Amino acid sequence: MSIQKVFAILIIPVFLFSCKETQVAAPETPNILWLVSEDNSKHFLKLYNKNGAFMPNIEALSEKGIVYNNAFSNAPVCSVARSTIISGCYAPRVGAQYHRRMEFAPMPEGLKMFPEYLREAGYYTTNNAKEDYNFIKSENVWDESSKDASYRNREEGQPFFHVQNFHTTHEGQLHFTRAQMDSIETVTSAEDVAVFAYHPDTPIYRYTNAYYRDLHQKVDSEIGQFINQVKEDGLMENTIIFYYGDHGGVLPRSKGYIYESGLNVPMVVYFPKKWQHLAPVKMGSRTDVFVQFIDLAPTVLSLAGLDIPEQIDGKPFLGKTITKDILKERNTAFGYADRFDEKYDLVRSIRKGRFKYIRNYQPFNVDALFNFYRYKMLAFKEWQQLFEDGKLNVEQEQFFKARAPEALYDIETDPHELNNLVTDPTYRSTLKELRSDLRHLVKSMPDLSFYPESYFLEAGLSNPLVFGQQRKSEIAELVDLADLSLKSFKESKVKIELALKSDDPWKRYWALIVCSSFGKEANHFFRTALQMSKEDKENLVRFRAIEFLMLHEQNVPSESILEILGNSKSETEANLILNSVALLKTVKANFEIQIPKTMFPPEWYDQEGDLINRRVNFINQ
Repeated sequence: MSIQKVFAILIIPVFLFSCKETQVAAPETPNILWLVSEDNSKHFLKLYNKNGAFMPNIEALSEKGIVYNNAFSNAPVCSVARSTIISGCYAPRVGAQYHRRMEFAPMPEGLKMFPEYLREAGYYTTNNAKEDYNFIKSENVWDESSKDASYRNREEGQPFFHVQNFHTTHEGQLHFTRAQMDSIETVTSAEDVAVFAYHPDTPIYRYTNAYYRDLHQKVDSEIGQFINQVKEDGLMENTIIFYYGDHGGVLPRSKGYIYESGLNVPMVVYFPKKWQHLAPVKMGSRTDVFVQFIDLAPTVLSLAGLDIPEQIDGKPFLGKTITKDILKERNTAFGYADRFDEKYDLVRSIRKGRFKYIRNYQPFNVDALFNFYRYKMLAFKEWQQLFEDGKLNVEQEQFFKARAPEALYDIETDPHELNNLVTDPTYRSTLKELRSDLRHLVKSMPDLSFYPESYFLEAGLSNPLVFGQQRKSEIAELVDLADLSLKSFKESKVKIELALKSDDPWKRYWALIVCSSFGKEANHFFRTALQMSKEDKENLVRFRAIEFLMLHEQNVPSESILEILGNSKSETEANLILNSVALLKTVKANFEIQIPKTMFPPEWYDQEGDLINRRVNFINQ
């Protein structure tokens, strides 16, 4: 869509269910329709926020349905969020946590993508049109999955499950140029629009906010048209309709980040009168019950009256067996963020009621680390420039600074997660509880991201679930080792030293990450790290040693970095090392290195996303 099409908002009619419905025979099971908008957190809808966009068709749905105040994507990016939805499983448990996948993971043995169960039960399953799964897909999932897919092609009287995706709010729509920005006026007033406290209040940010709200209104009109089609087809009284955003976004520090702006999505579920007995919540109301994307698959199966496979992690929040008493204790959501294109991180979060706990397992990775696709946006570029020019306040420059290993936020009083409460004694018991809850969760899965992606692809991709279960105790040890950074260095020193001498390369790997987290406080291990950077048998351990040294002002020859890069056995391993080189380039003003593109096999530059090329171009610029 060109930026000029913003004016389509003014000419596309808002239908508000105005068409007269034609009556058709009612099925014995409900039709289920998903209306999915891309890249928009709840913060941009007036339904949730007085400064949000007015979306009258969504609000009309809410008047005859349920508004979920606490609906969460488990991941803040498309492929991982959608892989979570289609499987009903936590992505780091089943090897689907990286965006985008280097290779497809198999579905867990004995588990199918949930629409296949619906199809086996007689449903007509259709998807128009985005899939973006990190799994190998069976041919039996959809009757149709394309830009032409429609529930209208089913047999007469056959119930359907249909997904209609709307792309107008996608991140790519904000990749406009300065010339386009200067020539096109937004419908939403840029003068009156709200700018988040962590963003600089500039004309570019005001324009981007206003334009993004225009896109919301356009999506609402598109949704209105589709609902009218359903109404014209005589299906409204037999169809349960979900509207939700596929994850948060898309202004800087949302999509791709584990903050509420990346995870807390809008969700409305409309129930016709005939099927209201499947909802334990009164129509036209709002609920604070927590629902997650892992819950969507079992919820749809529950509404269809089908059994829920044991391998699914989620729980249904709608259906004939779901009561208010069952829901009232659901106040927790889990989040995960790993690799986004060429940018690596490892962050986990748990939201419990009003409090949010974030665990940054590699806190020295700054949020602002370059990502080619993110930095196409003028707002990202300007934010970076203002930081370099020293023109940001304390809240605005957090994005460019090393993070704390853990953070605790009170979302009710601090909705944009700016005031870390970890050191506040008032919240000590809450901190301990959430830290313990998250630690238990990553161990119990177990979380496969505690191994480097390249090692997982080599050793575990053929059967991620079995791979993880066979190494559950080993992963738990790595989690405990990573959590040494939450203690004082004095308490952790002996265990770090033992891990650095371990025969297990991944214990040595994590011990060095912990050293980097402690910073100069861990200078006792500089000499050990220098030796490891030259002699360790594992290439990635050698580079973590260099990373520790260089982050804390120890000089390492560029030749050593190039040697380790040249030893990379795969594109994935090289990309992980390049991520650390890019970090050094970002946080060390005097660090310079030139990486010859000829040092990598030509086929590594031909992969989807061109990750190696993007990183090398950034480092060499």
